[in-house]
Amino acid sequence: MARISIKNLTKKFGEKVVVDDLSLEVKDREFVCLLGSPGAGKTTTLRIIAGLEKSTSGNIYIDDILVNDLTPAERDIAMMFQTFALYPHMTVYENLAFPLKKTGMSTEEINKRVREVAEMLRISYLLDSKPGTLSGGEKQRVALGRAIVRRPKVYLLDEPLTNLDAKLRLHMRAELKRLQRELGQTTIFTTPDELEALTMANKIAVIDHGKLMQYDATEFLYNHPKNLLVAGFVGSPPMNFMDCIFEEKDGRAFLNVKSFTLDMSNLKNEITKQSTSSDLILGVRPSDISLHKSRPSEENIEAEVYTIEPMGIETVIDLKVGEHLIKSKVRATFKVDVGQKVWMIFDKNRIHVFDKKTKEALL
Repeated sequence: MARISIKNLTKKFGEKVVVDDLSLEVKDREFVCLLGSPGAGKTTTLRIIAGLEKSTSGNIYIDDILVNDLTPAERDIAMMFQTFALYPHMTVYENLAFPLKKTGMSTEEINKRVREVAEMLRISYLLDSKPGTLSGGEKQRVALGRAIVRRPKVYLLDEPLTNLDAKLRLHMRAELKRLQRELGQTTIFTTPDELEALTMANKIAVIDHGKLMQYDATEFLYNHPKNLLVAGFVGSPPMNFMDCIFEEKDGRAFLNVKSFTLDMSNLKNEITKQSTSSDLILGVRPSDISLHKSRPSEENIEAEVYTIEPMGIETVIDLKVGEHLIKSKVRATFKVDVGQKVWMIFDKNRIHVFDKKTKEALL
């Protein structure tokens, strides 16, 4: 098994900085996701770890061994590329068997390993086919199988589920998570899909323009985003953001969002000790907003139903509150009509407040 240490990694292409002083630790057997928009530097980071790209500066350690000058083969890493990189003249079986033949494994063991992986990925029926006859999703599963079949120290998977249809993607999320847990292989994968990251990874590194924004356990990152970017990137539907002003009156503290105010007196110290000014941003996840058809208390916020988005057992309701459109996620049994008046309650134990200037979280 393997531990991976990335220390002050920087990669420039000319004057463009693609990876910017990135440092993180991946423990033995962890399943880590590099999450970010296209162009964030995720793939370049993987290629540097694999030895396929030289860093401009910084170091990569595998089990405390500096591997900067080692070849990809010497690092004992398997990588799956977005471009698949399959051998067109070989059958699917031969593509899967190729990395095993190089290890000197017996024909019987190769056949067993290939067929196990093919069954898991639902590509057994393709074993005699050539890559040129396969669909994009089929090619992706074969490329994933070739990475999995060898069982190296580390798996590096570059957007492994991108070209799969929705049903197969759900299946493969569960299968990859199960396989990684059973084999205990250290795995790093990239994705721009925050739902994929949240459902599969033990830890998530959110990357933006080559910089590490936050690296934490999945649940902690979701519940305690360090800044506005992470808060907006992680969560579906995304977090609601509202500009507000922090005000104090008669010994009480409030967030003034123009169309409504929130009493935040019990969290006054937490907000004021880090804020650079009274200009703040209130963040509330749709799942932390409850709706009522009558006004149960004075603190409730009046809203108008703007649009309704059914999602099976849940419904996302867009609410018009002054100049804001606010999303709330409720049970599908809560029935309302467009234009209807409702009242919102924010779960104050789960709201987030950000400094408008620094974009850093205060709560």
